[in-house]
Amino acid sequence: VQLQASGGGLVQAGGSLRLSCAASGSIFSINVMGWYRQAPGKQRELVATITRGASTNYADSVKGRFTISRDNAKNTAYLQMNSLKPEDTAVYYCRADYNRFVNYWGQGTQVTVSS
Repeated sequence: VQLQASGGGLVQAGGSLRLSCAASGSIFSINVMGWYRQAPGKQRELVATITRGASTNYADSVKGRFTISRDNAKNTAYLQMNSLKPEDTAVYYCRADYNRFVNYWGQGTQVTVSS
């Protein structure tokens, strides 16, 4: 599967963005879809994940501000980001995990939050 991330951009602190991760094929069989981010000079970190059963998990730093969702009919996962902070600035990547051994990464989309 190929993953295409989009929706990044420049936004002021307190603003919102919605990222999309479109898959080239059906995501119904993908066990977990997730969003990760990597800021300059830092390691890539988990932001949020959603299982096929719609169970979600969030990094503490984004709880209450970000919402992950998936639309199996559109083969797309989303990350709604509200109340953005400058520390949310990073390249955001989507990932699809079929199982513990098989996973795919999309290309990144830049999110920049100005203070």
